[in-house]
Amino acid sequence: MSLLVLVLLPLAGGLLAWALGGRRPAAARWVCLGALAGDLLLLVPRLRGGGWPARVDLPWLPELGIGVRLGLDGLSLPLVLLTLVLGALAVAASWREIETRTGLFHLCLMAVLSGVLGVFLALDLILFYLFWELMLVPMALLLALWGHERRRYATLKFFLFTQAGGLLMLVAIVSRALTGAGVTGRLTFAYEGLLGVPAVVSPWLAFAFFLGLAVKLPAFPLHPWLPDAHTEAPTGGSVVLAGLLLKTGGYAMLRFGVPLFPEAATTFARPAMVLGVAGILYGALAALAQTDVKRLVAYTSVSHMGFVLLGVFSLDDTAWRGVVAQMVCHGLSTGGLFVVAGLLQERLGTRDLRRFGGLWASMPRLGGLALVLALASLGLPGLGNFVAEILILVGTFRVEPVLAAVAAGGLVLSALYSLRLLQRAFHGPFAGGATPADLDLRETAALGASVLLLLWIGLYPRPLLRMSGPVVDTLLTGRGADVEAEASPPAARGEETAARSPVVVHESGHGGRSERDAGGAR
Repeated sequence: MSLLVLVLLPLAGGLLAWALGGRRPAAARWVCLGALAGDLLLLVPRLRGGGWPARVDLPWLPELGIGVRLGLDGLSLPLVLLTLVLGALAVAASWREIETRTGLFHLCLMAVLSGVLGVFLALDLILFYLFWELMLVPMALLLALWGHERRRYATLKFFLFTQAGGLLMLVAIVSRALTGAGVTGRLTFAYEGLLGVPAVVSPWLAFAFFLGLAVKLPAFPLHPWLPDAHTEAPTGGSVVLAGLLLKTGGYAMLRFGVPLFPEAATTFARPAMVLGVAGILYGALAALAQTDVKRLVAYTSVSHMGFVLLGVFSLDDTAWRGVVAQMVCHGLSTGGLFVVAGLLQERLGTRDLRRFGGLWASMPRLGGLALVLALASLGLPGLGNFVAEILILVGTFRVEPVLAAVAAGGLVLSALYSLRLLQRAFHGPFAGGATPADLDLRETAALGASVLLLLWIGLYPRPLLRMSGPVVDTLLTGRGADVEAEASPPAARGEETAARSPVVVHESGHGGRSERDAGGAR
């Protein structure tokens, strides 16, 4: 039951913050931080004792095969931790920025976090879809009520794109369950009940599922909603949007998309990888052309999430480990950069890079932290993003050397836009006007936590990679099932274990080149 508490505690904290917000806005913020800290405490036994996976399986609509099924394993645990860290960063970033309807703002923010946690933990496809849709409503309210000048346009665009993708995904989910019932004679939406069930699914339905996930990722060319949403969102909203909502698309591809539609995943692999490379290059080139600092960082997300799409459809175990690391590290680095952008706008009253300059002298703490975050974004060795992207490129090179080589060009472009951001904002002649104040202790601690985590992953990535490794092996080859069963508590060992997925792990290419099946894992 601790997983239910994990999902509901942020929402409960948001409701209490809403009740306190009108009279005591500072108390509302501390309540939200306390709820997130409570969730972290719930995870401590899992981290220290190795007692995960954890499971919840409660009946809900048994006639339709729908239940409250939640699970925590090595794939979801890093992203759950990321959710709590970035949730705290979003609250800290909104400390001064949000001065109206403070309680409602924090309710919406915490509701988004509860929805994201539900997506990362759901093991029932209908429950997954409900969490997927529920997190969109409070996110749209964050954009519409506390956004900037063109917030209504950005909100409408965000909602239409994501809602259309969600409806396509729902059609695919129902169709997958019905085709599975035709084979087994039992209707179920349980994740493990559908894994490995040989059901003939229309390629168009499988494509609809991938399309719904690709909109949220967002994959090129389904990204047009993202720059506007980021530009107009409040800082806390941008942190959650870039650091967490985009990751739900990548996570769902790993957890649901490829294992439940293995034949379609193999068929779509090369086109999807091409789109991933196109997103890497397009996002980087678009970032170079921006003068709005938030829009610049938004386009870098398109580029970096292109690595996620590329790695997922390489169907390679090394690349999949890199995808998990990329989602964590991108969340930390880009979330931090959006906080930097918000702090600059708060102090200077503008997001226009052309009006920045020479800020290092008056803001050395912000400049130093922004430097590390920008270097992480460009993939400097010693920081987490380098580990993630090099694993993705190595795994991709095994199957598509040309695409891997072209994708590596995105690293060169990332150096250009990251260094341009630093040079225009913090170096050169001072742009004039009032001297802005440097970071206070709260702001330094919030950004410093992201920097320290990026350094830790960059210098010692083994814990993160070992955490996700067995689950990656399970999803791609079936080898990790025994490892997870040994780690499970006694109550979970009696549960139905994940069936082996027929997804192919490629050694040297898609299609007609050398491949090995589930029995030939590395």
